[in-house]
Amino acid sequence: MEQDDSPIRIPDSLTALTQADLDPLSLAELELRVATLEREIDRTRRHMDHAVRHRASADALFKR
Repeated sequence: MEQDDSPIRIPDSLTALTQADLDPLSLAELELRVATLEREIDRTRRHMDHAVRHRASADALFKR
């Protein structure tokens, strides 16, 4: 399988998230935003770990 060398595309939702104006948010809203983002980071890392383990299993199966 060939490696994809195309540029990384950032989904529009991530672009919007990183460019959102934080000034109108209260301290409580900012804390909620941080907590929500930390949960999403944890979920993403778990998915990445699963993908790595799955790839390693496939490689072992096909003796790559």
